[in-house]
Amino acid sequence: MNLPRIAIATGDPAGIGPEIALKAALDARVRALCRPLLVGDPAAVELHAKAAGLTPQLNVVGKAGDADWSDGAINLLDAGDGANVPVIFGKVDAAYGRASLSSARRAIKAALAGDVEAVVAAPQTERSIQAAGIAFDGYPSFVARETGTPVNDVYLMICFDDVRIAHATLHVSVREAVALITPERVERVIRVTDAALKRLGIARPKIFVGGLNPHAGEEGMFGSEEIDIIIPVITRAVQSGIEASGPFGADTMFRKKGCDAYIVMLHDQGHIAAKLQAFNRTAGLSIGSPILFSSVAHGSAHDIAGKGVADPGAVIEAVTRLARVNTQGRDRATP
Repeated sequence: MNLPRIAIATGDPAGIGPEIALKAALDARVRALCRPLLVGDPAAVELHAKAAGLTPQLNVVGKAGDADWSDGAINLLDAGDGANVPVIFGKVDAAYGRASLSSARRAIKAALAGDVEAVVAAPQTERSIQAAGIAFDGYPSFVARETGTPVNDVYLMICFDDVRIAHATLHVSVREAVALITPERVERVIRVTDAALKRLGIARPKIFVGGLNPHAGEEGMFGSEEIDIIIPVITRAVQSGIEASGPFGADTMFRKKGCDAYIVMLHDQGHIAAKLQAFNRTAGLSIGSPILFSSVAHGSAHDIAGKGVADPGAVIEAVTRLARVNTQGRDRATP
């Protein structure tokens, strides 16, 4: 059986991204499930390999379709911009911001062209992206723009083990996030989550929806958004055939078992729960676009960049999850 091809964008060259991307591509579990394709600047990957004491056989290609996995080499799709800016570990720089998004953009194009089945992105550094003057508020909106999908139709789903947490809002102020909690947005995230779970192979997903206010508003005592917005939306979703229930208080919802995904209204409602339980194994899945795109939920760890000690666990988790999804999909399609 042909294993699925998974592109791994190397992220911020001054952070741990190239190191953990390379370690993931070399990992036996990854190579048993897929054909990894690194996407990034060859000079940055080689620098990180040397710093980590790794001596991989790199096959640098200019087109994803030229990758060759027959000899065991690590294929690297060149996403360098030709600027040849030296990499200084731990530094914030506009060039590194451009490089991190360049690697993700090139990987997304490969997925859209059908040269890879999915994309995983190593961490970027938002301060470097900001220094480059690039508007960026997280990978979901970036993926939306790069795939021609309406920005409001792509959401973040954090995954670890068998837990999936979708977010109605992400990298905005709490004040702005509350204003974004409209019937239209909550209904979209429920429907996109249901569709994503089906794409992941769950035939009849069960979804738990969290509230916005403490204790899900306590029947209007602590706010009316649950009564005015969330409950009517859940009712409409159920009437359309989606198995959704709630709203549940965000402080107790994750103790409830028996669902395929939780939906939270605010960034911290989901991220705190995920990172407390599985900090180094948490990956984000951008749902709602035409491609499968995942990213690690941790940062670029400038403090340990270039020391060779970065843990690739989250990248490995993301890659193997998407590889299993694609393998299962191919198996179901086989007569």
